[in-house]
Amino acid sequence: MQPRYRWFIVAVFFAFMLLHQSDKLLIGPLTTPIMETFEIDEAQMGAVFTGALIVGAIFYPLWGYLYDRFARARLLALASFIWGSTTWLSAIVSTYSGFLVTRASTGIDDSSYPGIFSLVSDYFGPGMRGKIYGLLNLTAPLGYMIGLALALGLGPVIGWRSIFLMTGAVGLVLAAVIFFTVREAPRGQSEPEMAGLEQIAIYKFNLKTARSLLRKRTLLPLFTQGFFGVFPWNVISAWFFRYLETERGYTSDLIFPMMAAAVLFMAAGNVLGGALGDWAFKRSRRGRLIVCTVGVFTGVALLFLTINVPLENTLLFAGLLCLTALFIPFSGPNVISTVHDITQPEARSTALAIQYFVESIGSALAPLIVGLIAVQTTLTDAILLICVSTWMVCGGFLLLATAIVPRDIEALRAMMRERARESQEMLGAGAAGRS
Repeated sequence: MQPRYRWFIVAVFFAFMLLHQSDKLLIGPLTTPIMETFEIDEAQMGAVFTGALIVGAIFYPLWGYLYDRFARARLLALASFIWGSTTWLSAIVSTYSGFLVTRASTGIDDSSYPGIFSLVSDYFGPGMRGKIYGLLNLTAPLGYMIGLALALGLGPVIGWRSIFLMTGAVGLVLAAVIFFTVREAPRGQSEPEMAGLEQIAIYKFNLKTARSLLRKRTLLPLFTQGFFGVFPWNVISAWFFRYLETERGYTSDLIFPMMAAAVLFMAAGNVLGGALGDWAFKRSRRGRLIVCTVGVFTGVALLFLTINVPLENTLLFAGLLCLTALFIPFSGPNVISTVHDITQPEARSTALAIQYFVESIGSALAPLIVGLIAVQTTLTDAILLICVSTWMVCGGFLLLATAIVPRDIEALRAMMRERARESQEMLGAGAAGRS
């Protein structure tokens, strides 16, 4: 595999995820004009958000299964086509009920990312995956900023429908790019045991493979921490702007640059966390999860300090907010890498899809819980209570996973050594047959 082509694949997937995240997150800043167009209230608009989340959650297991059974590159092209098509449909419908259905359908492609990470794992070995996954995870914060810029800059000029038509067109173009340029990689080709082999035995995902995931002890604490770990993310994304406005008294002129700086630090945290995870993994099989755990507990401490900064000390608040944003993404690329470190290549999409499915369940609950608590107390108390408690629980499960992960990693390495031996025997038998 030519190194330049591997990086071309990363560039294509980065573009897909960045622009897809921009399209996905556009609806937040465009909420008011959409509500005015259809003359709906907050409850009806909330149903639009919830519909896409539910559809996305339902489709995670299906995408995972399809990716592990069929060609991932073709399925990713299909996902991009669905992105473009459903976004276009949501832009042209004339009724609220039509918009509710078409916007919910955009959740189908929202759960298509496991195939990207699975395919990348077959282009890059374990020693580099954390950095690559960290790079790809940059797309969420950067996509949010692009979506915000489009909504604020173009929304008042061309309207929300035209913006969705533009982003939908991008999805259709990227579908063609992926279909014609991204090649499927043999599953497992980048594993160290397969180095130098001209041909690799093919292993297919089946029921036995699915059952084998249940025997990987590390997956259970990883899945559990994922459920709790997304609570703070969704609390912050749903309520932090209002918290800054109403309880810290900041104006929009101050909030935007402050949040933009925090988003940039968050983007840097994804790359730094992935790189540190790779560095630590080369020294210890527990290394990635140690980095995750340090990131979570450091983020908890920094968030607590940030929220408790006096209202008049804006500069200190902004500085601590950026530091918090730097540490809290550490777990993202390292959890993905760990799932791949312990899962056989033909089951990686399914395993990651289950991880994301569990996380999406948590994401649906968090904003509601904070809202209920805030009614009785304050947003400050609600954010602190939910974020600190769930991240502490998350850190506890990461510690458990850290303790047991070496056994699962060694089990996979033993499996790959056995597969390398089988591939060599297959090559030998083929050579003997030709002679």
